[in-house]
Amino acid sequence: MKFLVEPTELVDAVNWVARSLSTRPIKPELLGIMIDVDTSITLTGSDLETSTKAILKAEITAKGKVLVPGRLLAEIARSLPNKPITFTLDGSRVLVTAGTAKFTLPTLSVNEYPQLPELPETAGVIPSDVFAHAVNQVAIAAGKDDSLPTLTGVHIEINQNKITLAATDRYRLAVRELNWQAKNSDIEVNTLVRARTLADAAKSLTAHSQVTLALSPTGSNERLIGFLSELKTMTSRTLDGTFPPFKHLLPSDSVAEATIEVAPFLDSVRRVALVTDKTVPLRLIFANNALQLEAGTGEEAQATEELDIVYSGEPINIAFNPQYLTDGLQAIGTPYVQINFTGASKPAVLTGKHEVSGTRDISYQYLLMPMRYSA
Repeated sequence: MKFLVEPTELVDAVNWVARSLSTRPIKPELLGIMIDVDTSITLTGSDLETSTKAILKAEITAKGKVLVPGRLLAEIARSLPNKPITFTLDGSRVLVTAGTAKFTLPTLSVNEYPQLPELPETAGVIPSDVFAHAVNQVAIAAGKDDSLPTLTGVHIEINQNKITLAATDRYRLAVRELNWQAKNSDIEVNTLVRARTLADAAKSLTAHSQVTLALSPTGSNERLIGFLSELKTMTSRTLDGTFPPFKHLLPSDSVAEATIEVAPFLDSVRRVALVTDKTVPLRLIFANNALQLEAGTGEEAQATEELDIVYSGEPINIAFNPQYLTDGLQAIGTPYVQINFTGASKPAVLTGKHEVSGTRDISYQYLLMPMRYSA
């Protein structure tokens, strides 16, 4: 095996493949990146739940296949000088040379590397920037507690040419609807994918204009989802379990609504929240086209601030986790946010607006549970 590759090509491919390497593998071979040199070069990594592949553009001198320590290869690739890099298999070692820099890598057993699942059938395509933005908006609400695996995922519901993404950690719910180009116009699928896997795919596949989604057929034993761009693929096993019903949680009526410019609102939330920690409520008082933010009580540090807003409906005194509120405001992606209230002790829903007097964009909804606080 021998080939010559440009450093930018190598770093990009290795970084992508290294994402799926296990930190605590059940066998040492899962620490490795497979380099398969044939008519093209394919790099592969896997933790048995998620597999990543990258096609590497290179000048091939001799074919071969080798398994090398993945994280070490990634560190070496990033540190090499900006010169063409030569890989050569010499017995049980791989020589990596760039200019005067030379490394010798040990190899792992190719024969002990597990058989990885094939990419499932193509289901449709979506613009990569739209996909990445939608995933980022929703993944923030996914749970982090692995003891509740269903809540660590993003629910993906495909109904013909519409995709609905949803995630919740029980304290907030993010829902995003978007259109895509389905291969089969009658497709109807529900699946649950790890939020961090989906976020990795979305972040790394934006270099090309479109992302292809691939799904195992309904009833298949594999239950896989795949993401493809021109030279990169990711295949992941979906999560077991059923995502909780969520659509009924998004209220259709409200007793009050506020329209607020996002940038100054975010600044105010961050300033006032400085006197608390992430678990202490940030109090918000809405009335008379004004919003008062308060944090801290008694002998503790305290902060208050007031904003002019557009408000209609009954006065509302409510409190939110400041970090969750910040996450939602950052995810909205529009100059203004509209907050709809159904009561001071009931969830509020954030949606985006491009203009103060414009209609709200309900393609993204961020529901936030209130917190109790001491008056």
